Amino acid sequence: MKKILITGASGQIGTELTEMLRHQYGVENVVATNLHDGINETVEKNGIFEVLDVKDEKKLFDLVKTHKIDTIMNLAALLSAVGEKNPNLLWDVNMNGLYNCLEVARETGAMLFTPSSIAAFGPSTPADKTPQDTIQRPTTIYGVSKVAGELLCDYYHSKFGVDTRGVRFPGLVSYKALPGGGTTDYAVHIYYEALKAKKYTCYVNENTFMDMMYMPDALDSILTLCEADGSKLIHRNAFNITAMSFNPEDIKREIQKHIPEFTMDYEIDEIKQRIADSWPNSLDDSCARQEWGWNPKYDLEKMTIDMLEKLRVKLDIK
Repeated sequence: MKKILITGASGQIGTELTEMLRHQYGVENVVATNLHDGINETVEKNGIFEVLDVKDEKKLFDLVKTHKIDTIMNLAALLSAVGEKNPNLLWDVNMNGLYNCLEVARETGAMLFTPSSIAAFGPSTPADKTPQDTIQRPTTIYGVSKVAGELLCDYYHSKFGVDTRGVRFPGLVSYKALPGGGTTDYAVHIYYEALKAKKYTCYVNENTFMDMMYMPDALDSILTLCEADGSKLIHRNAFNITAMSFNPEDIKREIQKHIPEFTMDYEIDEIKQRIADSWPNSLDDSCARQEWGWNPKYDLEKMTIDMLEKLRVKLDIK
C-alpha cells in the first residue's frame, strides 16, 4: 500500500483507521472520504479529505485516478439495527457502493479491502467456534448484504483478478468514536454510562454471548491482512477473526472491579435481541492465524482497563 482512499472515514472504524494510516504511510498518502463533511473534525482537518457518496461511481473513479490510489478501503455502510428500519437504503449503500468500489478497483488495478461481519451468519450456523466455511443463512438485511458482498468480492477476484481482501468483524469496542447503530453497540455504551452515571440499562439479555474485539486489534487486522502476501491467502474476503466472547454480565463484573458501585438492569429491545440471537457465540479464527498471522492482543480484562482509562480522560472524569 502506498496511496490509500478510505470511504466512510468518519465512522467508528474509519476515524481510527484514518489516523493510523496517516501516521503509518504519511498524511499526503491517505485520502479520507465521507458522505458529508462537518461530521468529524479529526478526519477532515488533519489530512486530505473529500466528500464522496460511495454510490457515485464517477466521482470515486476520479478521486482514485487524481490521487493515484493503489488501495481502496471501503467502510461506507449502514449497520444491522439501522438497516432493519430501512432495508432499501441499506441495500443501496452497502451493495451498490461495494459494486462501485469493485468496478473502480477492476478499472484501475487497485487493491480493495471491505469488511464483512459476524452478521453474515444466521440461526442455522453452528453457534460455538463457528467454522470459517459453514452454512450462511442470515436473517437480517445487513447480514444478507454481507454474504452477497463476500461472494461478489470472490467473483471479482476469480473473474477479473482484483486483489480483494476482507475480514468478518465481530462487535467492535472503541473510545474514540461512537458506533453507528449496530446490535453490539451496548459494549461501547456500557463504559460511558459506567463512568458518567454508574448504571446502565442493557437492551440484550444477560445470557447473550457475542464475539467482540477492541479497536486496536481491529485496526491491526486490516493493516496486517492488506500487507500480507496475497499468494498465501485462501479465504481472501471473509476471514473469521475474533479476540473475545462475553455476555453483558461478564462485562459488568469486569467494570465493577474498577467501579464497584456500578449497576446494570435490562430493558430488552426485541429487534436487537432477535438479531443477536441469530449470530454466533464465538468464532473459529484459525484460518486467519494460519494464512496471515492474525494474533489479537486484547482480552476483556485488558480492554476494560484501557477503555476506562482513556474515557476518564476524554470525558474529564476523575
